[in-house]
Amino acid sequence: MKTAREIALQAIYDIENNGLYSNIAVNKYLKGSKLDNKDRGFATELIYGVIENKYFLEYIIDDFSSIKTNKLSPYVKAILKMGIYQILFLDSVTDFAAVNESVNLCKKYYKKAYGFVNGVLRNVLRNERNIKYPNKNTDLVKHLSIKYSYQPWMIKKWIKQFGEEFVEDLLQANSEKPPIYIRVNTLKTNIHDLIQKLKDQDINCDKVNLIDNCIKVYNIKNIENNDLFKKGYFQVQDISSMIVGHVINPKQNSLILDCCSAPGGKSTHLAELMKNTGTVIARDIFEHKLKLIHQSAERLGLSNIKIEKFDATELDDKNIGKFDYVLVDAPCSGFGIIRRKPEIKYKDKNEVKDLPKIQEKIINTNSKYVKKGGLLIYSTCTIEDEENIEIVNKFLRKNSNFELEPIENVKIDLENQSNGYIKLYPNIHGMDGFFIAKIRRVR
Repeated sequence: MKTAREIALQAIYDIENNGLYSNIAVNKYLKGSKLDNKDRGFATELIYGVIENKYFLEYIIDDFSSIKTNKLSPYVKAILKMGIYQILFLDSVTDFAAVNESVNLCKKYYKKAYGFVNGVLRNVLRNERNIKYPNKNTDLVKHLSIKYSYQPWMIKKWIKQFGEEFVEDLLQANSEKPPIYIRVNTLKTNIHDLIQKLKDQDINCDKVNLIDNCIKVYNIKNIENNDLFKKGYFQVQDISSMIVGHVINPKQNSLILDCCSAPGGKSTHLAELMKNTGTVIARDIFEHKLKLIHQSAERLGLSNIKIEKFDATELDDKNIGKFDYVLVDAPCSGFGIIRRKPEIKYKDKNEVKDLPKIQEKIINTNSKYVKKGGLLIYSTCTIEDEENIEIVNKFLRKNSNFELEPIENVKIDLENQSNGYIKLYPNIHGMDGFFIAKIRRVR
């Protein structure tokens, strides 16, 4: 049986060398494991901890190793980062265990380097009190890049956009463990009964007052195997994402298009808000992602979702002007959900530079499906203006038959929502960074 550390190593290797998202890697490697809840928690802590602190841990290796990180075998580099993370961040792990177990892993995965791993980790142990970040006063970008592990270009860009104080607050907020929120499936239960059922399982939870049917849970483990989840009593979803559904606030028996719907959180929410009436057409381009929507809809007992494989950049002539509501939850840089997917911090500038062009094409194409008097919602999980309000403003300049409409049924961003859009930031609102614009077709 594989240990928590070995499972963590395999997941970290997959994330760093094969581009797997951390949340997917955690599910992939823990799902089939036989670890108990304590060891599952430890493996998860190691995976996220190493990914969240990648640049800082590599900075330490480069300082204490005769071989720089770019010359190391991927497994040796991952093992060293895991060992250093345990030494510097985890009080629950003894220094002896951190070193000894790292050496044992190296013997199994890259035997000839186990002496080197032992030497580097012992060197870190001897000098851990002398570890310092780069000087903040002489190079703020480098200091923040190493301390919080971000690509320097992101730091520079955000300082220019938001200012130094805001950026430090944002980076700190993004480094904190994100809370878990669940959405009550009102077709099967109600918030009061679900809270009681969760408490009967010794799960600490609170009702969230900001929006309806949202619960914050504190100590839930192994969610996919939880009986209440299996029965479809709830869906895991962040508040920011739930707000999209409440901004739309669909009437029963409506026709809704969610053109970039996977993995289906917003589609299923809209279907529930219509009380299983009407139709939500949930589209995505990838077959495996469509299966996730189908699984969620089935578990939640929703029969009003129609799943279609379709490219959101292509025009579907037969559906022009037919929909009451069209949701464009556009593909984006994801800079609002870094605390949930820390590997986003390491994106190259070139990975995101073409996103606005794609977003423009998707909103322009899918706006054609909105009927007169209908609603177009544009949302992203990023904090970048060029992917958010600038996309909306460009669209409005080209389409005079659409107008931003005040958002009145949610009270969260009082500075902007009267103008028809919401900007959410982890350091200000305590939730995922998001952008939501409410656009009405007026003629």
